[in-house]
Amino acid sequence: MLADARILSAVFMGPILALFLLALPVLAQTMPENASAKSYGGGWECNIGYRLKGDNCAAIVAPENAYKTNRTYGLGWACQHGFREVDDVACVAVVVPDGGFLDASGDRWHCLRGFFKIDDTCQEVIVPENAYLVDGSYGSAWECTRGFEQIGDLCSAVTVPINGYLNGSRYGQPWSCERGFFEQDGLCEAVVIPEFAYFDDATYGEGWKCQRGYKVSGIGCEAINIPANAHLDRSGNRWECNRNFQKSKGQCVLKN
Repeated sequence: MLADARILSAVFMGPILALFLLALPVLAQTMPENASAKSYGGGWECNIGYRLKGDNCAAIVAPENAYKTNRTYGLGWACQHGFREVDDVACVAVVVPDGGFLDASGDRWHCLRGFFKIDDTCQEVIVPENAYLVDGSYGSAWECTRGFEQIGDLCSAVTVPINGYLNGSRYGQPWSCERGFFEQDGLCEAVVIPEFAYFDDATYGEGWKCQRGYKVSGIGCEAINIPANAHLDRSGNRWECNRNFQKSKGQCVLKN
């Protein structure tokens, strides 16, 4: 039985082995010149310095002002510093306009400080009198010095009213009123403090508050009438009922 099996195996394997041996030259012929078998998987790939063209590996020809990258991907070449790639076939010089400088990448440019880009040029920033350059990426490229405000393309002196001072704000109103004064119609008017009141530094309100035990009444302060079973609250300008009492018609009555 063993002998019979060996005979049958030889009969079937013979033709298969013969076909494999015949195919080897054909497989070898499919790999073109300047190519190598892939390090993993099957097939082949062009050597460094060559690119697939049809069924062959053609030498990479770098255009003028370019160099070969010796990489298996991409074009196989890159433009030299100061040149940029055009349509994957050429390297053209980066033209840097007056007032500009070549970017560290070597393939584009930027404008120097004090210039701004318009199309392919760098235009100088015109800084008006009483202004200075800023490095902002938006808005004007300059700002007015302290004591001046931008009006159109100029810096005009800020008119500070009597009893006012420059606040150094870049946005909004550039001046504020001194302590004891409040803004009214572009002027700094004195805060008139009524009897039983004191000056208040808050940026809102009348500029004064009533003392503890008094409440606002018109333009002055009047004493608070505290009913029985009540006391001043934390503000000192209102009253509230004692515990176990509730407010009813201006009085404090026992809770039900």
